[in-house]
Amino acid sequence: MPRSQNNVASRRRKKKVLKQAKGAFGARSKVFTVAKHHVDKSMQYAYRDRRTKKRTFRQLWITRINAAARINGTNYSKLIEALGSKDLQINRKVLADLATNHPKAFSEVVKFAMA
Repeated sequence: MPRSQNNVASRRRKKKVLKQAKGAFGARSKVFTVAKHHVDKSMQYAYRDRRTKKRTFRQLWITRINAAARINGTNYSKLIEALGSKDLQINRKVLADLATNHPKAFSEVVKFAMA
């Protein structure tokens, strides 16, 4: 008895991979085997960088808070310590947003924390 092949499923799998590799250069978007390697590696980068993005945003927020805190006569570490001692629950994302978009509100928070 001859071996049956499921062409429908294999074509669907190949089309899915080639669609994911659509923006790649040269054979990476045309040749299935090369495209498959490219897509596998890109998925690894995507998984890794979803976690890295959280780190880089936290660094950005801390930098913005520190710059705004220095304008208001203190620094980042003293501000965070003062907020903790006053039991003020404002996260770094909100503080950075206040520092960049609402500097008067941020200065009020600094005054309250440092008082």
